[in-house]
Amino acid sequence: MGIAMKTILLTLLASLFSPIAVAEQLNSADTAWILTSTGLVLFMTLPGLALFYAGLVRTKNVLSVIMACFAVTSLVSVVWAAFGYTLALTDGGDWNSFIGGFSKSFLVGIDADQLVGNLPESVFSMYHMTFAIFAPALIIGSLAERIRFFPLFIFCAIWEILVYVPICHWIWGGGWLAEMGVMDFAGGLVVHGSAGITALIGAMIIGPRKGFPHTPLMPHNLTMTATGAGILWVGWHGFSAGSALMANGAAGMAMLATHLCASSASITWIILDWLRFGKASVLGCMTGMVAGLGVIAGGAGFISPSGALLLGIVAGVCCFYSIIFIKQMLKIDDALDVFPVHGVSGILGILATAVFADEALGGMGIINEDGILGQLSVQLIGILATIAWSGVISYLLFKLLDKTVGLRVAEDDEVSGLDIALHDQQGYNL
Repeated sequence: MGIAMKTILLTLLASLFSPIAVAEQLNSADTAWILTSTGLVLFMTLPGLALFYAGLVRTKNVLSVIMACFAVTSLVSVVWAAFGYTLALTDGGDWNSFIGGFSKSFLVGIDADQLVGNLPESVFSMYHMTFAIFAPALIIGSLAERIRFFPLFIFCAIWEILVYVPICHWIWGGGWLAEMGVMDFAGGLVVHGSAGITALIGAMIIGPRKGFPHTPLMPHNLTMTATGAGILWVGWHGFSAGSALMANGAAGMAMLATHLCASSASITWIILDWLRFGKASVLGCMTGMVAGLGVIAGGAGFISPSGALLLGIVAGVCCFYSIIFIKQMLKIDDALDVFPVHGVSGILGILATAVFADEALGGMGIINEDGILGQLSVQLIGILATIAWSGVISYLLFKLLDKTVGLRVAEDDEVSGLDIALHDQQGYNL
């Protein structure tokens, strides 16, 4: 790797993956961009993900999904402010390889003048809060139409601290995976990998919806889903390009790569639907786009535009057949395909980063001095650690809640719909 390119890469990685450090000068352009990105990422969850999910469930459950997204957003925001931020992204001293410290509990000490790098710490914390919100919000989709509200509420609060925060620290807070050189630009592992594995575990434990797999459980409003999908696509640029934490060329490349990857994945899915079913599916077009957004998360700022185009094709094929494998062969009712779309794409993108980020393939370069194979081994360790930690903790937490308070609604409530059973309201009064 050339000296100039290596210097740029190391500077970028230091801004992304090192424990927070105070700088002396505010950069107004960078601050404005991260403020904008923060709004875009939050816009992805509310209303983006809420509408996307709500349209995919049946009429009788539309409010339950929207309510879950809003409630989890509020809950995780408070959890992040109390202990999430400080444990994830501050220096943990002797324990820093595994977890951060308590110096910023309840955001104590953060004021308008406090800086992290060249950003106000308030902006830095708020930006990362939106990632912390999006991860558990994804999990909602796998458990839709049969999980009780308050057990889900409790699960997300505990999961945030026990699963998301440690993995976030390991990779973005200067923890042991960061020390090894794991490359995760915008959450391929931190967000999509951890949430995807948890979603799969949860779907297996709570069991399939009544009627699955023999009764068609069709989306009730694809227009609503399309609206949410469009918001996700636009908002994702805050997710990817914002992760540069600077208004610079790296952010521009991340935005370009993200858009192209989503586009090629969507086209790939359309073609696969046409080859398999003889028609182009509207839902398939949107699902492919989301798979492309998920796969680029790991390497958005490291991969060239041409690499992103190719990666989108790979994601479209892999996620398309993952849904078939999970639902039709394994008979696991991941209701809204969280694992095959987000989990598979996130993990695939982390592996692909080791290849497509190589300077010889037009990327920004990789960290490991042993080349692609060396970086692949490091990325694989990060994947295995995320799967193991997220899987084991989530399994134990789901089992504990199921045995104590119960995860699943009563059969009568599932038949009548969660909107009335859990919230005493209806999405439509026609």
